[in-house]
Amino acid sequence: MANWFECKVRYDKMMDNGMVKKVNEPYLIDALSFTEAEARIIKEQTPFISGEFSVSAVKRTKISEIFRDDAADKWYLAKAAFITIDEKTGAEKRSISQMLVAGSDFKDAYDNFMEGMKGTLGDFELVSLNETPIMDVYDAELGNLPAES
Repeated sequence: MANWFECKVRYDKMMDNGMVKKVNEPYLIDALSFTEAEARIIKEQTPFISGEFSVSAVKRTKISEIFRDDAADKWYLAKAAFITIDEKTGAEKRSISQMLVAGSDFKDAYDNFMEGMKGTLGDFELVSLNETPIMDVYDAELGNLPAES
C-alpha cells in the first residue's frame, strides 16, 4: 500500500510575462517516511528548477488510490463514501475514502473516477470532487529496494 506525502516546494518562478514570482507548489510523493519524501522531491525537482529552492512542508495524506490519465494536466480530490450494512442493527454505515483523480476538466475527472471504480464490488457514492493545486505525482522508486534472498 502506498504512503502518499504532500511536499511543498518554494522557489522563484519565471512567469509568462517575464516577472519572477516566489511560489510554493505542492507535489505528491509515494515514500516510506518523511525523510524519504523530502529527499525524493529534492531529487525530482532539481532538474526543473534553476536557482535555489527549499522544501517548505511535508505532510502525510489520507489518499488511498490514484487514478491517472496521461493526457490530463490537473488533479482532483475525490471523496467517496463506501456503504455497508451493519448485520446486527441493519443500519447503513458510510466510510469515506479519498482518491486523487487526473482530469483535463471536471467532467474528464468524473469520467476517470467512474472508470477507475468500475470493478468495485461494494456500493459507493461520490461525495465530492474538487480541483487541487497539486502539480505532479511521483510513485515509489522500486529500483532501490534490496534484493530478497
